[in-house]
Amino acid sequence: MLVKMLRPDSKGRITLGSLAKGVSGFSVTETKDHKIILEPYSEIPLSEKWLFDNHAALKKVSDGLKEADAGDLIDRGSFSKFLKDEEK
Repeated sequence: MLVKMLRPDSKGRITLGSLAKGVSGFSVTETKDHKIILEPYSEIPLSEKWLFDNHAALKKVSDGLKEADAGDLIDRGSFSKFLKDEEK
């Protein structure tokens, strides 16, 4: 567990520096005993949200990535014949 002492500036702000690397936002919770808990979030584009909402599709993508990482691939050749003329 990483323990650091962070001190607020004159406006009450705390800089997290490298602790916030890869984080796009935080959920903040204050407990009854006034402890502040930050939960980091990494947001995704709205156009990709459907994949995370569709568990079956997400599992297929995840399985496919694992297979590709393991080298379990089948070469199906070029798909260029399926392109429309304006896409070539």
